[in-house]
Amino acid sequence: MATRIDNDALRSLLDRGDVQLVEVLPAEEYEEEHLPGAISLPIKQLDASTAAVLDRARPVVVYCWDYI
Repeated sequence: MATRIDNDALRSLLDRGDVQLVEVLPAEEYEEEHLPGAISLPIKQLDASTAAVLDRARPVVVYCWDYI
């Protein structure tokens, strides 16, 4: 189930190592700028094979920064 969290809650979870941070932006954008500690899993390449790098025992926070 998806749950929204604010920046302070995210920072706390990351500092404790309680979650995995995944950015789903294209690899080129990830290389330009990404959040510290984030794992790059571009949405267009996301499948069971690429997601295998994640620890199934830890929650995942998915991050995608985009503007319209």
